[in-house]
Amino acid sequence: MARDDLISGNVWEQYSQKVQDRMNNPKAMGELNQADADAKGARLIVADFGAESCGDAVRLFWLVDEATDAIIDSKFKSFGCGTAIASSDAMAELCIGKTVDEAIKITNKEVEAFLRDDDGTPAVPPQKMHCSVMAYDVILEAAAQYKGVERSILENQDIVCECARVTKQEVVDAIRNNNLTTVEQIGEITKAGTFCKSCIRPGGHEEKDIYLVDILEDTRAQIDKEKLEVAANTTQSGEMSFGKMTIVQKIKAIDVVIDEYIRPMLVMDGGDMEIIDIKENLPYFDIYIRYLGACGSCPSGATSTLYAIETTLKQKVNENIRVLPI
Repeated sequence: MARDDLISGNVWEQYSQKVQDRMNNPKAMGELNQADADAKGARLIVADFGAESCGDAVRLFWLVDEATDAIIDSKFKSFGCGTAIASSDAMAELCIGKTVDEAIKITNKEVEAFLRDDDGTPAVPPQKMHCSVMAYDVILEAAAQYKGVERSILENQDIVCECARVTKQEVVDAIRNNNLTTVEQIGEITKAGTFCKSCIRPGGHEEKDIYLVDILEDTRAQIDKEKLEVAANTTQSGEMSFGKMTIVQKIKAIDVVIDEYIRPMLVMDGGDMEIIDIKENLPYFDIYIRYLGACGSCPSGATSTLYAIETTLKQKVNENIRVLPI
């Protein structure tokens, strides 16, 4: 049965013409062997990767010039659906001419974009986007084999969206930097969750360890916590709150208010004052003062003058200040 008969109507129209062409006539399908490598003085790399979720598998062949690390030829064999064939074909073609390190940076987003007929229309329906993830995975396998290292050394273990190859940190950064509040906004900025949608919340095509809704909730909660902490540690003018100041900072803050609002009043009557100590008796801050000059023997030092000093400091510094003359 022809492939056109298997996929019909609107479903078929969800695949770009480039995808359809590569499904039927892949350009890079085939094998490379040691004789091919010897003929070009290159190293042969053969890497396999299989997707447990759908049973698709791909084998990637590279001929690599070890002097430059450049991939001089690339072919593939794919065991799976038409989308897997088309994406693997595009992936193999994109590898040619790149160094191994450059090939590692080829993501399935790049493969999907390469297969689009126009920039604004996805090449495949969202539920099939996961098929192109194998392109990235098999490249990692090939690169790890070429470099003689474990694949885990090359891959980012914190991938949240396999389709768009978006990491958790990229999502967190997007939320913070753009003040995002919905998963739709996350998708607009990072493309995460815009293809197969499995990474948005539980119940999708593939089970995930963490979902976009979880990251959004956790990050927004952390942002709110930080805002509360900032608010608690700053005054309305944006300065550090009195309670978070060191003892030296507290004395300086009180001295500024005394010099501007209180001392001129006392000096006019031949008196003055000085701060002796500040003690925390939460929720209160007890300010111990000593009157100087005429204030030392003035009866109002324990009544109206004391009330005026304390009221001013409450208004200008902190409402929990108590002034105690000694």
